Amino acid sequence: MTLRWTLISAALLAAACTAPAELAQAPLAPGCALPATITPAPAYTPPADEIVADEPTALYMLALTWAPEECRAQAGDPDYVTQCRTNDFGFVLHGLWPNGAQRRHPRYCGPAPQISPATVRRHSCMTPAPTMLQHEWAAHGTCGWETPEAYFEQAADLWDDVRQPVLPSATMTAGAVRDAFVAANPWMKREGIYIKTVQDDRLMDVRVCYDLQYRPMACPSIGAPDRVMLTITPRRAG
Repeated sequence: MTLRWTLISAALLAAACTAPAELAQAPLAPGCALPATITPAPAYTPPADEIVADEPTALYMLALTWAPEECRAQAGDPDYVTQCRTNDFGFVLHGLWPNGAQRRHPRYCGPAPQISPATVRRHSCMTPAPTMLQHEWAAHGTCGWETPEAYFEQAADLWDDVRQPVLPSATMTAGAVRDAFVAANPWMKREGIYIKTVQDDRLMDVRVCYDLQYRPMACPSIGAPDRVMLTITPRRAG
């Protein structure tokens, strides 16, 4: 996590105390527990140097985060109670990202009002942190969707199609992770799986690439090469 995102997250959490609480109840995903109330994160002003509103979308990435690894850094953050203390998630959805053809990507393309409490709750078993939901809508959803509801519904459609493979609570190569995803999801392209690592080659994200019609495609780059040995943070129940 960058220092800038740490500061943004802290600001969102500080402002969230004035946001309306979630009152409506929605059906939950199997194995997911949510608190009785969920407070949406407030809207925020993005850093000026991160706004990229003029870059066309060339492909989409669905970014899946390995929740146990994220919880190594975020376990003490109250915004991550649902992810890191209440539930024992494997992968959670980081977000659906419009990407440019090269290294420059659409980002913060327009105004991003606060997400409604009902929408936050509806997607909190998929992306279980209100601050992350607001950030994904602001940074990525505004670059292709008119409303947060439309953005998260598209993300959920793709998310629901992904079957999560079982990963060992130890080490495996990046190639073995790709093989596991393809075995569980035969529709995926092996070259369409980007793997992000953090310090010491720890698994953080598995990202799946799609074309503009949401068909699987090869990613422009694959992140960690097949030969890299990954450390996989174990789930609490593991």
